[in-house]
Amino acid sequence: MVKKFDFLVIGSGIAGMSFALKVAHKGKVALICKSELEEANTYFAQGGVASVTNLMVDNFDKHIEDTMIAGDWISDREAVEKVVREAPAQIEALINWGVDFDKNEQGEFDLHREGGHSEFRILHHKDNTGAEIQDSLIKAVKQHPNITVIENQFAIEILTQHHLGFTVTRQTPDTECYGAYVLDPSTGKVDTYLSKVTLMATGGVGAVYQTTTNPLVATGDGIAMVYRAKGTVKDMEFVQFHPTALYHPGDRPSFLITEAMRGYGGVLRTMDGNEFMQKYDARLSLAPRDIVARAIDNEMKNRGDDHVYLDVTHKDPELTKKHFPNIYEKCLSLGIDITKDYIPVAPSAHYLCGGIKVDLDAQSSIKRLYAAGECSCTGLHGGNRLASNSLIEAAVYADAAAKHCLALIDNYAYNENIPDWNDEGTSSPEEMVLITQSMKEVNQIMSTYVGIVRSDLRLKRAWDRLDILYEETESLFKRSVATKEICELRNMINVGYLIMRQAMERKESRGLHYTIDYPHISK
Repeated sequence: MVKKFDFLVIGSGIAGMSFALKVAHKGKVALICKSELEEANTYFAQGGVASVTNLMVDNFDKHIEDTMIAGDWISDREAVEKVVREAPAQIEALINWGVDFDKNEQGEFDLHREGGHSEFRILHHKDNTGAEIQDSLIKAVKQHPNITVIENQFAIEILTQHHLGFTVTRQTPDTECYGAYVLDPSTGKVDTYLSKVTLMATGGVGAVYQTTTNPLVATGDGIAMVYRAKGTVKDMEFVQFHPTALYHPGDRPSFLITEAMRGYGGVLRTMDGNEFMQKYDARLSLAPRDIVARAIDNEMKNRGDDHVYLDVTHKDPELTKKHFPNIYEKCLSLGIDITKDYIPVAPSAHYLCGGIKVDLDAQSSIKRLYAAGECSCTGLHGGNRLASNSLIEAAVYADAAAKHCLALIDNYAYNENIPDWNDEGTSSPEEMVLITQSMKEVNQIMSTYVGIVRSDLRLKRAWDRLDILYEETESLFKRSVATKEICELRNMINVGYLIMRQAMERKESRGLHYTIDYPHISK
């Protein structure tokens, strides 16, 4: 079936929903969600949103400098300036949509400070800021008459001239996006969504790794789709591992212990109770995430331990419960009272700094296709994301995409010549076990060989293993009807390949990419 919308939004986090709300007055919007609206990385963001609001002590230049330092000076300065300077206006927009940021007794924002920030500038809602933002945006989206939310649908590929029989390469100058093929897993039917403008807002890639804080829908679908459509993908080697995910084997995703807990005074200790961050950085537990994650990884490997501890037992128990109610409850459910007991933590795949390359207007290398949020690479994060810069980046670039496409949409028409999805000659996959086993293998390969610490040998081994899985999966895909599972597996393999290939190309240790073969080259 062919469906037509002025705007097609693939993904339902802060980027997708805020874009939809900003363009809906101009035409019909389809908001495609892979699962339910709540199931987005935004929802799981605990810490908060970075924005300069306290002008008595803070300013844009300080936030810009902090971001450049965290990104190891390979961030795009124009992108950094754009996000930092436009952040306050987007905070205002979020508040207008009903987001309730915590305030102090004086009625001012109750600002947190996190690793790498020189000032208190993190706006938050307790320790579940992402959920507060997501819930507020969901309400606003559901109330808008021009936005159609379509849940439990899976975008398979974006539509370009390739589907009209033309050869499209990475050098083709005027590749255009006309919409997407979208699978309804409940019926097995693939619909053709034609659009004048498409926004990719599919989030991150955490589920490519064995241990991740991301929801398991984060299989890098948007990045893989754009890469297959010959779009530009950049900086995939920079995968951020959150240093402190709750260590509880069997939990997937892992429960996140927010960075704000270290900002609050939490101290990292080895399993014998000793502090160790003084060996690695003068900022101790408040060093940037890449340094802390590598330090923890090193301690665990040297000692043969599965985790380290985060200690807040020296803090006021009532204050701890007030600031971190969800963490307190979660740990208590596992028999850990964080006011008296150390919290077992270990690093976990958390955030992708690279993705679909976009310009300052959030345009990808494919015309009429925009990207925002974690699936995009704006250049803001460079080699390593500064804590709490991601939600604000998503809001700023969704706004940029909205402004840019609203000025042009009247020039665009639907491309009615796109053929229907063709699955003649295919059959249902013989055995689901083939797909689930391959997914486990991808997770294992990525975690073992393409994790926090890498080497040429590990990356080569990962390449060889993944190549076999790629051949097997492409062969299975060609002879099978499309299912969510096989499409996700394809995307995971594509994304794993991109992380690995771009890691192999970077012959230095820089930001989040650390290799024992080039350990000291960083400038």
